[in-house]
Amino acid sequence: MDELLTTKQVQAHLQVDRTTIYRMLKDGRLKGVKIGQHWRFPRSSVEAMLTETELAAPPAQGQLETPVLSRDVLPIHCLQPVQDVSAETVEVGAVTTDNDGQPLTEISNSCRFCNLILGTKSGRQACITSWRTLAQQPDAQPQFFTCHAGFQYARARIEVNGVSSAMLVAGQFFTTAPDPAAREAHIQQLAKRHGLSAEELSAADPRHNVLSKSKQAKIATWLKKLADTFAIISLERADMLNRLQQIATLSSIE
Repeated sequence: MDELLTTKQVQAHLQVDRTTIYRMLKDGRLKGVKIGQHWRFPRSSVEAMLTETELAAPPAQGQLETPVLSRDVLPIHCLQPVQDVSAETVEVGAVTTDNDGQPLTEISNSCRFCNLILGTKSGRQACITSWRTLAQQPDAQPQFFTCHAGFQYARARIEVNGVSSAMLVAGQFFTTAPDPAAREAHIQQLAKRHGLSAEELSAADPRHNVLSKSKQAKIATWLKKLADTFAIISLERADMLNRLQQIATLSSIE
């Protein structure tokens, strides 16, 4: 016969509080039987929970994994206005994406050149591919890379509970002045590839937006701080929702 464990024993096994035990009982993750006024839990059910927890453990350091519910982990409606104001203040384009490069927010402070490219299906996909490549970079700190459109950009990971849940990307600038002839040739290629007017795209090119070394360092620092702030906002929201769920659970458990 399967051994029955007390609530305190289950707490010790799973390293969670009593309220969490009741919540898992209510949502079906944990099986239990009520004997008199007390709950008892089959050891096999508790051990199954331990196995699931081990399988769902965070990825090893340096390994990226996108949570299935990135939009639930991150309160996008809260992050968007903060991102908008910050990007305008620092004078860069910014977007928050998941670890596959898919945008979670609207792009903040986007320049006309990028808007023209993003306005095409192929151009938007090219941007997403660039963001995906950026997400795969192993560096913990923001580093500058070149996107498909020739701009420099960098990212900072948004880590929630030790897991890389998304990333904050800043870009649409140059770190060194581009060669005029090479830049014009690149613009011609972009226009042809995405079905755009080369003349219009060239007129919109922010080729004079070249950042000094000191501005680059400031942007890298700002990017990391803003990503950390997004993580804190997400954790505080999750904590609030958890407390509300605990109240609901305590109110409904007999």
